[in-house]
Amino acid sequence: MSDSDAPRVTRLLPDAVHQAVKPGTAVVRLETTHDRRGVLDGAWWPRSRDIAAELPVLVAALTEFLGPVTRVGLDAGAWDELPTRLVVADRVVHIDSFPVGDDTVLITRGEQDHFSLLVVPPHATPDAARAAMAEAVRADNVTQAEQILIDTGTDTGVGRAAAPET
Repeated sequence: MSDSDAPRVTRLLPDAVHQAVKPGTAVVRLETTHDRRGVLDGAWWPRSRDIAAELPVLVAALTEFLGPVTRVGLDAGAWDELPTRLVVADRVVHIDSFPVGDDTVLITRGEQDHFSLLVVPPHATPDAARAAMAEAVRADNVTQAEQILIDTGTDTGVGRAAAPET
């Protein structure tokens, strides 16, 4: 695996996201808070809609910080061919898919710990993706994922079913 393919999880404050984020990065708010008003725990900017290529990298990176990931919930319409499970680092990760269109991925650690990550579409521009990710990791964020993408210009309408034209 080359350095550019290595899993990347950054634990930066929202203002530092703008300097560190590129496609293939996950940004997760890992500090605990006394107030769970925030809607999202972080954001992920995959390089493609190929879940078999993208998810193992995300799971490996999150496992380093969260512990073993047991289940992932995905929007069925946002990904090419969803398997029901993947093996990542010799562990089975179950994949649940739902036709919800909510622009998130749900990560389960153990049986009860859930983390909700905004999924930034692969076609997003770097500036729009960074803005969306910065908003998603703000501890006081109460904006739904879809609205964050609209507000930051990363609306999913272009890239949901097909790759952007070049």
